[in-house]
Amino acid sequence: MAMTVHVDVVSAEEQIFSGLAEIVSLPGESGELGVLPGHTPLLTRIRPGMVRIKVPNQVEEEIVFVAGGLLEVQPNLVTVLADTAIRGHDLDEAKAMDSKRRAEEALSNRKADLDYAQMQAELAEAIAQLHAINRLRQR
Repeated sequence: MAMTVHVDVVSAEEQIFSGLAEIVSLPGESGELGVLPGHTPLLTRIRPGMVRIKVPNQVEEEIVFVAGGLLEVQPNLVTVLADTAIRGHDLDEAKAMDSKRRAEEALSNRKADLDYAQMQAELAEAIAQLHAINRLRQR
């Protein structure tokens, strides 16, 4: 039997995933992270993107899109505290395209009274969702 670590992926709304994993991969603040059982304790911010969870005895990885948040790694527990989390199969391409279009329009309108940092974050999230959808299609 492969070595495993318990993984919890939660958002403010609900628990998205809870179970054992052989490896968890996700977009860390400084680059892509891979967490194996027995990993050194770690606390870091995560960027918008895909959390890939390799579940034992399951061919397909579990995919969860996160819009950012925190990752806590303990020797026997990995916790992803996401700002927003969506199961891979629940991602909506039309909604992500619309969010991307609205953020791009708002950023290009220099006369608008808006929070540019917020619009840039929304644009990054929409682009990350579209990237996740494309990767899911390629599987």
